[in-house]
Amino acid sequence: MAQRQDTAVGISDEERGRLVEEMGLVWTALGAPRMEGRIVGYLMFSNAPHVSTAELSEQLHASAGSISTTTRRLAEIGFIKQVAIPGERSYYFKAEDDVWGTFLAGERQYLRRRVTFAEDALAKLGKRDEAPRRRLANMRDYMTWLETYHRKMLEDWEEFKRQRDANGEA
Repeated sequence: MAQRQDTAVGISDEERGRLVEEMGLVWTALGAPRMEGRIVGYLMFSNAPHVSTAELSEQLHASAGSISTTTRRLAEIGFIKQVAIPGERSYYFKAEDDVWGTFLAGERQYLRRRVTFAEDALAKLGKRDEAPRRRLANMRDYMTWLETYHRKMLEDWEEFKRQRDANGEA
C-alpha cells in the first residue's frame, strides 16, 4: 500500500478528507467530473513536493485508471503539473501555488483550438452559407478576443497578488 507523504498543517486528516470531497462537489457544480475536483483538492491540501498516483488512488479510494485518466486531463488543462522524479517509473503530480493563474494561462490553448476550428470551418463553407459563416466568424472573433483578454486578466491577477502580498494579506 502507498505511504502518505504528508499531513495538512492545522487540520485533521478527517477535515482534509471533507474539504477534498467538498472540492469535488464544487467541481461538479461547474459541470466537470467530481474526480477532477477531488484530485485538485487533495493536491492543494498537500504539503509534499509531489504526490504519486498510487497515493491518490489509495487516499481517494479510486481506481488507478480513473486517477490516470483524470490526472492526464487536469495536467493538459493546466490545473496540476506532472513531476518527473529521476529513477522513478511512477507518475507524480503537484498543484502549483497559483492553480488558478496557471489554469488561466493554459486556457489560451483551449481558445486557440476553437479559433483554429472556426477558421478551418469557414474555409470549407461556401459564400452562400451566410448564417453559418456569421456564427463561425463570431465564434472565431470571440475566442480571439477572449484569448487577448486572458492576457490582460493574467497581468491584472499578477498585479493583484503583488499588492496583496505587499500588504501582508496572503
